[in-house]
Amino acid sequence: MEKKLSHDSVIPLYYQLKEILLENIESGNWRPDDMIPSEIQLQQEYNISRNTVKKALDELVQEGWLTRIQGKGTFVSAPKIEQSLTNFYSFSKVMKNRGLNPRDIILEFKENDPRLGISKKLQISDHKKVYELKRLRCSGDDPIILETSYIPKDLFPNLSVKMLENNSLYDVMQNEYGIYVTKAKEIFEPVLIRSHESLILQVGEGNPALLLERIAYDNQGVPVEFCRSLIRGDRCRFYTELL
Repeated sequence: MEKKLSHDSVIPLYYQLKEILLENIESGNWRPDDMIPSEIQLQQEYNISRNTVKKALDELVQEGWLTRIQGKGTFVSAPKIEQSLTNFYSFSKVMKNRGLNPRDIILEFKENDPRLGISKKLQISDHKKVYELKRLRCSGDDPIILETSYIPKDLFPNLSVKMLENNSLYDVMQNEYGIYVTKAKEIFEPVLIRSHESLILQVGEGNPALLLERIAYDNQGVPVEFCRSLIRGDRCRFYTELL
Protein backbone atom coordinates (compact mmCIF):
# COMPACT_ATOMS: atom_id res chain seq x y z
CA MET A 1 0.00 0.00 0.00
CA GLU A 2 1.50 3.30 -1.08
CA LYS A 3 -0.90 5.86 0.33
CA LYS A 4 -0.26 7.26 3.79
CA LEU A 5 -2.55 8.63 6.44
CA SER A 6 -2.41 12.31 7.33
CA HIS A 7 -2.49 12.80 11.09
CA ASP A 8 -2.95 16.55 10.52
CA SER A 9 -6.07 16.20 8.36
CA VAL A 10 -9.56 17.10 9.58
CA ILE A 11 -10.69 13.79 8.06
CA PRO A 12 -10.76 11.09 10.78
CA LEU A 13 -7.97 8.53 10.57
CA TYR A 14 -10.37 5.59 10.45
CA TYR A 15 -12.12 7.13 7.42
CA GLN A 16 -8.81 7.73 5.63
CA LEU A 17 -7.90 4.08 6.20
CA LYS A 18 -11.33 2.96 5.05
CA GLU A 19 -10.89 4.87 1.77
CA ILE A 20 -7.47 3.28 1.18
CA LEU A 21 -8.84 -0.21 1.79
CA LEU A 22 -11.86 0.47 -0.42
CA GLU A 23 -9.61 1.69 -3.23
CA ASN A 24 -7.72 -1.62 -3.09
CA ILE A 25 -11.01 -3.47 -3.54
CA GLU A 26 -12.49 -1.27 -6.27
CA SER A 27 -9.25 -1.18 -8.27
CA GLY A 28 -9.07 -4.98 -8.32
CA ASN A 29 -5.84 -5.02 -6.34
CA TRP A 30 -7.76 -7.18 -3.87
CA ARG A 31 -10.13 -9.62 -5.52
CA PRO A 32 -13.18 -11.47 -4.11
CA ASP A 33 -12.17 -14.10 -1.52
CA ASP A 34 -8.70 -12.54 -1.05
CA MET A 35 -7.67 -12.25 2.60
CA ILE A 36 -6.66 -8.70 3.52
CA PRO A 37 -3.93 -7.78 6.05
CA SER A 38 -4.82 -8.43 9.68
CA GLU A 39 -5.78 -5.70 12.14
CA ILE A 40 -2.33 -5.92 13.74
CA GLN A 41 -0.60 -5.60 10.35
CA LEU A 42 -2.68 -2.55 9.44
CA GLN A 43 -2.09 -1.03 12.87
CA GLN A 44 1.68 -1.38 12.49
CA GLU A 45 1.80 -0.27 8.85
CA TYR A 46 -0.15 2.93 9.44
CA ASN A 47 0.96 3.62 13.01
CA ILE A 48 -2.58 3.93 14.33
CA SER A 49 -4.54 2.38 17.18
CA ARG A 50 -6.26 -0.99 16.98
CA ASN A 51 -9.61 0.71 17.59
CA THR A 52 -9.08 2.96 14.56
CA VAL A 53 -8.38 -0.06 12.35
CA LYS A 54 -11.35 -1.93 13.77
CA LYS A 55 -13.74 0.96 13.09
CA ALA A 56 -12.65 1.16 9.44
CA LEU A 57 -13.04 -2.60 8.98
CA ASP A 58 -16.38 -2.68 10.83
CA GLU A 59 -17.87 -0.16 8.41
CA LEU A 60 -16.57 -2.03 5.35
CA VAL A 61 -18.01 -5.27 6.73
CA GLN A 62 -21.36 -3.63 7.44
CA GLU A 63 -21.44 -2.13 3.93
CA GLY A 64 -20.75 -5.54 2.40
CA TRP A 65 -17.24 -4.95 1.05
CA LEU A 66 -15.55 -7.30 3.50
CA THR A 67 -16.49 -10.52 5.28
CA ARG A 68 -15.05 -11.75 8.58
CA ILE A 69 -14.60 -15.49 9.09
CA GLN A 70 -13.92 -16.39 12.71
CA GLY A 71 -10.56 -18.03 13.22
CA LYS A 72 -9.42 -17.29 9.66
CA GLY A 73 -9.41 -13.56 8.96
CA THR A 74 -11.10 -10.86 6.90
CA PHE A 75 -11.81 -11.43 3.22
CA VAL A 76 -13.02 -9.41 0.24
CA SER A 77 -16.71 -10.11 -0.32
CA ALA A 78 -18.29 -11.21 -3.58
CA PRO A 79 -19.54 -8.29 -5.71
CA LYS A 80 -22.97 -6.95 -4.81
CA ILE A 81 -25.93 -8.04 -6.91
CA GLU A 82 -27.11 -5.02 -8.90
CA GLN A 83 -30.60 -4.37 -10.22
CA SER A 84 -32.03 -1.41 -12.11
CA LEU A 85 -35.01 0.35 -10.56
CA THR A 86 -36.30 1.13 -14.04
CA ASN A 87 -36.86 -2.54 -14.90
CA PHE A 88 -39.33 -5.07 -13.53
CA TYR A 89 -37.55 -6.86 -10.69
CA SER A 90 -37.45 -10.66 -10.72
CA PHE A 91 -34.99 -12.25 -8.30
CA SER A 92 -34.77 -15.51 -10.26
CA LYS A 93 -34.09 -13.73 -13.56
CA VAL A 94 -31.53 -11.37 -12.01
CA MET A 95 -29.62 -14.34 -10.58
CA LYS A 96 -29.70 -16.32 -13.82
CA ASN A 97 -28.66 -13.29 -15.91
CA ARG A 98 -25.55 -12.97 -13.73
CA GLY A 99 -24.68 -16.64 -13.98
CA LEU A 100 -25.69 -17.28 -10.37
CA ASN A 101 -27.78 -20.12 -9.01
CA PRO A 102 -31.12 -18.91 -7.56
CA ARG A 103 -32.61 -21.13 -4.88
CA ASP A 104 -35.79 -20.68 -2.85
CA ILE A 105 -36.38 -22.25 0.55
CA ILE A 106 -40.08 -22.29 1.43
CA LEU A 107 -40.29 -21.51 5.14
CA GLU A 108 -44.08 -21.41 5.40
CA PHE A 109 -47.13 -21.81 3.17
CA LYS A 110 -50.62 -21.48 4.59
CA GLU A 111 -54.13 -20.24 3.94
CA ASN A 112 -55.17 -17.17 5.91
CA ASP A 113 -57.76 -14.48 6.41
CA PRO A 114 -56.09 -11.29 5.16
CA ARG A 115 -55.40 -8.41 7.49
CA LEU A 116 -57.20 -5.19 6.59
CA GLY A 117 -54.16 -3.54 5.01
CA ILE A 118 -53.43 -6.56 2.84
CA SER A 119 -57.01 -6.98 1.63
CA LYS A 120 -57.02 -3.31 0.58
CA LYS A 121 -53.80 -3.71 -1.39
CA LEU A 122 -55.17 -6.82 -3.11
CA GLN A 123 -58.57 -5.15 -3.61
CA ILE A 124 -60.46 -8.08 -2.09
CA SER A 125 -63.03 -8.27 0.69
CA ASP A 126 -61.94 -9.20 4.20
CA HIS A 127 -63.66 -12.61 4.10
CA LYS A 128 -61.74 -13.75 1.01
CA LYS A 129 -58.87 -16.13 1.72
CA VAL A 130 -55.25 -15.53 0.75
CA TYR A 131 -52.24 -17.78 0.56
CA GLU A 132 -49.34 -16.62 2.71
CA LEU A 133 -46.02 -17.73 1.26
CA LYS A 134 -42.80 -17.09 3.18
CA ARG A 135 -39.54 -17.83 1.36
CA LEU A 136 -35.83 -17.44 1.91
CA ARG A 137 -34.37 -16.51 -1.45
CA CYS A 138 -30.75 -17.51 -1.91
CA SER A 139 -27.87 -17.27 -4.32
CA GLY A 140 -26.54 -20.80 -3.99
CA ASP A 141 -26.24 -21.28 -0.23
CA ASP A 142 -26.07 -17.54 0.49
CA PRO A 143 -29.37 -16.11 1.85
CA ILE A 144 -30.20 -12.80 0.16
CA ILE A 145 -33.91 -12.00 0.67
CA LEU A 146 -36.52 -12.87 3.28
CA GLU A 147 -39.82 -12.58 1.44
CA THR A 148 -43.51 -12.93 2.31
CA SER A 149 -46.13 -12.97 -0.46
CA TYR A 150 -49.90 -12.72 -0.10
CA ILE A 151 -51.81 -14.24 -3.03
CA PRO A 152 -55.61 -14.22 -3.55
CA LYS A 153 -56.90 -17.78 -3.30
CA ASP A 154 -59.81 -17.15 -5.68
CA LEU A 155 -57.39 -16.38 -8.52
CA PHE A 156 -55.16 -19.38 -7.84
CA PRO A 157 -57.27 -22.29 -6.52
CA ASN A 158 -55.34 -25.34 -5.33
CA LEU A 159 -51.98 -23.56 -5.32
CA SER A 160 -49.58 -25.84 -3.45
CA VAL A 161 -46.04 -26.09 -2.13
CA LYS A 162 -45.33 -28.81 -4.69
CA MET A 163 -46.16 -26.41 -7.53
CA LEU A 164 -43.90 -23.74 -6.07
CA GLU A 165 -40.88 -25.92 -5.32
CA ASN A 166 -38.07 -25.15 -7.78
CA ASN A 167 -40.34 -22.79 -9.73
CA SER A 168 -40.71 -19.03 -9.91
CA LEU A 169 -44.02 -17.83 -8.46
CA TYR A 170 -44.73 -15.78 -11.58
CA ASP A 171 -43.91 -18.76 -13.82
CA VAL A 172 -46.47 -20.82 -11.86
CA MET A 173 -49.05 -18.05 -12.26
CA GLN A 174 -48.42 -17.98 -16.00
CA ASN A 175 -48.02 -21.69 -16.76
CA GLU A 176 -50.62 -23.15 -14.38
CA TYR A 177 -53.26 -20.41 -14.33
CA GLY A 178 -52.72 -18.38 -17.49
CA ILE A 179 -52.22 -15.20 -15.48
CA TYR A 180 -49.41 -12.90 -16.61
CA VAL A 181 -47.82 -10.32 -14.32
CA THR A 182 -47.36 -7.26 -16.52
CA LYS A 183 -46.72 -4.41 -14.08
CA ALA A 184 -46.03 -3.68 -10.44
CA LYS A 185 -45.93 -0.82 -7.97
CA GLU A 186 -42.90 -0.93 -5.69
CA ILE A 187 -41.86 1.07 -2.64
CA PHE A 188 -38.34 0.87 -1.17
CA GLU A 189 -37.45 1.84 2.38
CA PRO A 190 -34.13 1.58 4.25
CA VAL A 191 -34.41 -0.45 7.46
CA LEU A 192 -32.23 -2.24 10.00
CA ILE A 193 -32.34 -6.02 10.34
CA ARG A 194 -34.02 -7.19 13.55
CA SER A 195 -32.94 -10.04 15.79
CA HIS A 196 -35.17 -12.82 14.42
CA GLU A 197 -34.47 -11.72 10.82
CA SER A 198 -30.71 -11.77 11.40
CA LEU A 199 -30.85 -15.46 12.33
CA ILE A 200 -32.60 -16.36 9.08
CA LEU A 201 -30.52 -14.10 6.83
CA GLN A 202 -27.27 -15.01 8.64
CA VAL A 203 -26.17 -11.41 9.20
CA GLY A 204 -25.72 -9.28 12.28
CA GLU A 205 -28.65 -7.65 14.01
CA GLY A 206 -28.78 -3.96 13.09
CA ASN A 207 -27.19 -4.44 9.66
CA PRO A 208 -28.70 -2.27 6.89
CA ALA A 209 -31.34 -3.69 4.57
CA LEU A 210 -33.92 -2.57 2.04
CA LEU A 211 -37.59 -3.26 2.61
CA LEU A 212 -39.39 -3.63 -0.71
CA GLU A 213 -43.19 -3.64 -0.85
CA ARG A 214 -44.70 -4.68 -4.16
CA ILE A 215 -48.19 -4.98 -5.59
CA ALA A 216 -48.10 -7.02 -8.80
CA TYR A 217 -50.88 -6.71 -11.39
CA ASP A 218 -52.04 -8.83 -14.32
CA ASN A 219 -52.74 -7.43 -17.79
CA GLN A 220 -56.26 -6.44 -16.68
CA GLY A 221 -54.93 -4.35 -13.80
CA VAL A 222 -56.05 -6.87 -11.17
CA PRO A 223 -53.71 -7.25 -8.16
CA VAL A 224 -52.37 -10.82 -8.06
CA GLU A 225 -49.79 -10.50 -5.28
CA PHE A 226 -48.76 -8.26 -2.41
CA CYS A 227 -45.20 -8.92 -1.33
CA ARG A 228 -42.82 -7.72 1.38
CA SER A 229 -39.14 -8.43 0.74
CA LEU A 230 -36.33 -7.78 3.20
CA ILE A 231 -33.18 -7.47 1.08
CA ARG A 232 -29.68 -7.64 2.56
CA GLY A 233 -27.95 -4.31 2.09
CA ASP A 234 -24.51 -5.91 2.14
CA ARG A 235 -25.33 -8.16 -0.85
CA CYS A 236 -27.55 -6.04 -3.10
CA ARG A 237 -27.79 -2.55 -4.46
CA PHE A 238 -30.20 -0.84 -6.82
CA TYR A 239 -29.53 1.86 -9.38
CA THR A 240 -31.42 4.07 -11.79
CA GLU A 241 -30.51 5.72 -15.07
CA LEU A 242 -31.53 9.33 -15.65
CA LEU A 243 -32.03 10.37 -19.28
